Amino acid sequence: MSFASLGLSDPILKAVAEQGYDTPSPIQLQAIPVVLSGQDLMAAAQTGTGKTAGFTLPILERLSQGGPVAPNKVRALVLTPTRELAAQVGESVSLYGQHLSLSSAIVFGGVKINPQLMALRKGVDVLVATPGRLMDLYNQNAVRFDQLEVLVLDEADRMLDMGFIRDIKRIMALLPAKRQTLLFSATFSTEIRALAKGLLKAPVEVSVTPSNATAPTVTQWISPVDKNRKAPLLCKLIHEGKWQQVLVFTRTKHGANKLTKQLEANHITAIAIHGNKSQNARTKALADFKAGEVRVLVATDIAARGLDIDLLPHVVNFDLPHVPEDYVHRIGRTGRAGQVGQAVSLVCADELDQLKAIEKVTKKLLERKIVSGFEPVHPLPETQLNAPSHAKKNTRSRRPPQRSGHRDGVRSGDLARGHKAH
Repeated sequence: MSFASLGLSDPILKAVAEQGYDTPSPIQLQAIPVVLSGQDLMAAAQTGTGKTAGFTLPILERLSQGGPVAPNKVRALVLTPTRELAAQVGESVSLYGQHLSLSSAIVFGGVKINPQLMALRKGVDVLVATPGRLMDLYNQNAVRFDQLEVLVLDEADRMLDMGFIRDIKRIMALLPAKRQTLLFSATFSTEIRALAKGLLKAPVEVSVTPSNATAPTVTQWISPVDKNRKAPLLCKLIHEGKWQQVLVFTRTKHGANKLTKQLEANHITAIAIHGNKSQNARTKALADFKAGEVRVLVATDIAARGLDIDLLPHVVNFDLPHVPEDYVHRIGRTGRAGQVGQAVSLVCADELDQLKAIEKVTKKLLERKIVSGFEPVHPLPETQLNAPSHAKKNTRSRRPPQRSGHRDGVRSGDLARGHKAH
């Protein structure tokens, strides 16, 4: 089936073709007709499945058939949990809408607020925003929602994890009751269904990925190692394996900074990306990594969620995540679009409960490979799939609450980037 058969107009089809796409992905095949019909949608889809185009294309189609937007008003609002994801969604809106007379803007943390105020003054057809900063804009009378037609909650599960539920509820109270609402989440957890029940009206449900499934193209293995030997082991794997592009996950921002210094000391170019970095620094770090100028990108979960890196060959879990589902999201950075990838986890004895929880969620025992010279002094006990796991019980409570003033991972400031289609 082609994009043309889905009911998209020539300007959008031209933009899609210019990006090199000719066949819709499974999520696009299911989501686009629903969005075009005006129905509410609840979709289970992870990053890398083509979900962004799944809602961007039909929204642009619908907006292109309507009237002009009024000053300081928006016709479609896309809420995202992180600045990186907002930037990527905004880029998709610009690319796919380049042959339409529609405007768009992105607002999120990291830079001065004046550019966003200017971008919103004339009104925008599509606004991509993070929740906290959107509320700041509303409180400054920079944006109003009475012309809103479509709302998208992208990666809604991550927004709940990051403590945005209060902001989301405040935003919902400001929106017209008569609107189309689209919710995208990696999984349909109990919390997500509870959120959806209050926001969506008789939604169509679609799902393209089995719950917590990992891509068959990703080779997964763990290396049991003592905690204080993880950094030297990672250096050995990178050097001896001649790994040229590696995404490494740490549990904390401090850990990311520390590991980056250890890699650099071992002649491995590395850079950290996390919430304490300025937006400009994070954007430059990602660009340098994609361009091959930096060999290793060290990231925390929040900073890396939604990163779109083509043909990424290696993902390393330097620390196992406390939330087992995050393991699936992490290794989903590699092995995308049918490409092969390798996911390696460096696991110490203290992380046994996290390992059990991950294997329970993914329904597979991870292969173990002890690297010569790094045999652990504190052995990692064997695991089995039917063994009880205690790691998942309180995982949500282990996440620190988002404090006021630190929404979107920054203290204040916002970026607004406007786009007017040619």
